Amino acid sequence: MQKSKIGLLKFITCGSVDDGKSTLIGHILYDAKLIYADQEKALELDSKVGSTGGRIDYSLLLDGLMAEREQGITIDVAYRYFTTDARSFIVADTPGHEEYTRNMAVGASFADLSVILVDASQGVLVQTRRHARICRLMGIRHYVFAVNKMDLVQYSESRFAEITAQIEALSAELSLDSVKIIPLSATAGDNVTKPSENMPWYQGETLLIYLETVDVSADSREEKFYMPVQRVCRPDRTFRGFQGQIEAGSLKAGDTVRTLPSGETADVKSIYVGDRQTDAAVKGQPVTVTLDREVDVSRGCVITKDGGIAAYGTLEASLLWTDDVPLEPGKDCLVKLGTKLIPAVVTQIKYAVDVNTGEHIRTDTLSKNGIARCTVKLSEPVTADKFSVHKTLGEFILIDRVSNMTAACGVVEELFEKSAAEADKAAFTDGVLKAHGDLFEEFYYDVNSYNVFHAQTVTRSFGIGDEIPSRGKSYSYPDDLDVIVLRDRVAVKIRERKVAALVSFDSYEYDGTVPIVNGRGFGVLAKNDKEVKQFISEYEASDKESLPDLFGKWLSFVTYRKIYISGAFI
Repeated sequence: MQKSKIGLLKFITCGSVDDGKSTLIGHILYDAKLIYADQEKALELDSKVGSTGGRIDYSLLLDGLMAEREQGITIDVAYRYFTTDARSFIVADTPGHEEYTRNMAVGASFADLSVILVDASQGVLVQTRRHARICRLMGIRHYVFAVNKMDLVQYSESRFAEITAQIEALSAELSLDSVKIIPLSATAGDNVTKPSENMPWYQGETLLIYLETVDVSADSREEKFYMPVQRVCRPDRTFRGFQGQIEAGSLKAGDTVRTLPSGETADVKSIYVGDRQTDAAVKGQPVTVTLDREVDVSRGCVITKDGGIAAYGTLEASLLWTDDVPLEPGKDCLVKLGTKLIPAVVTQIKYAVDVNTGEHIRTDTLSKNGIARCTVKLSEPVTADKFSVHKTLGEFILIDRVSNMTAACGVVEELFEKSAAEADKAAFTDGVLKAHGDLFEEFYYDVNSYNVFHAQTVTRSFGIGDEIPSRGKSYSYPDDLDVIVLRDRVAVKIRERKVAALVSFDSYEYDGTVPIVNGRGFGVLAKNDKEVKQFISEYEASDKESLPDLFGKWLSFVTYRKIYISGAFI
């Protein structure tokens, strides 16, 4: 009963080099009889040829690489699945050496709980602090500080009290939510799976009992539905399904959903789990969703409902830098956030964090394994949220565009420059009709990163009689023009730089006397009302694959726009 109630526990072991992480997990597997007989025999034989004096070397159950056995340290992340009568577990045994901090961060990104080992003879070290800080950065909320090698300090209660004080100070500094401190010996087995006779002064649970009973199910604060789209399924022209895993909430047929970053709405027509149609689906299920109308959705977009999620062009994030080459402002990279991969530039290092003290240090560079607060400018708005609110939409990695190596991992702390679809930027309204537009968005070419960025400069809506900012650094519009906003099916008439009227497409007729642009400020190449209606008709009949050709036929970027050359982001 209890096993099904508290569910699977994903946890990580970390700490400094040679703190006994692999030995600890190996001992749990061995004592709980969770290895096969031939594995047990092989372990006993391998231990005899090692340097343990004939005793069983439990770390050999996890350190599988030849280099790990030769050096006596963990290099790669070793994942193990095991189950006891009370619970199922997935554990990531991670390396302690500073050189492999990148690997440790990978393990932390999947875990609900962290077991941080502390050598009783050395206390809390710099690497212990770094790993605790990284676990906090990755959103882990439950911590077990396993004070290991108590046998080397003669099971001293006073020494345990000293280390407990160090851990409590670190926990307060990092604002750790749930902390358990257990004295043990991974080699001798004290307080690992059975209570220790050598430490009668400790009356708490053993490590295994605590792991079997800790409840991490209440950690998820995400309730509203959202699903990052991994793939658009088009087996034939009659079916268009959006595939992905539901990250939060639930979905049922008939629900009204919103697609981001386009901001379009539609009703759920059907839901498939595998090849089986169902009426509803919940968090954690991979699904295929079909909608009742065509919407602008591709890989990297997000389907949501209930509001609260938006697309943004700039992120402020906490980064763990893992590249050998130091980070400097102006670093050109790719951001992988959710299912979206997009060019970006790290425009600012606001401050680095001292691993020992937590002090904020002003700096222009960040070396390997450093942690810093940085500003990341995206090439276009991406659906994101604060990591503390939506985990999947708030965690990301930076990829070096030259080497294609992961250069950093980070979490979103703040968001800026909400997309026009979400903020109603540069939108027109007469109180009844509304037309979203990006006419006043600036396009910058950054000479250092070789990327084109766009930044919204107008944050208001324009009503009847309002004057528009018709001149900018990268755009210049005539005083009189018509704007046709295709997705809203609304035309906006601008006369003498003021909003004169909003007209639905059903009533709109183009008289051919003024220039015409679309909602993004691109010149429309239609010369009369017949051609305008043809353009609208072809747009409404198009799909994602045919849109580029359609826009190439009917639109011209350079008529009223240009790219402004700037190094302002560096």
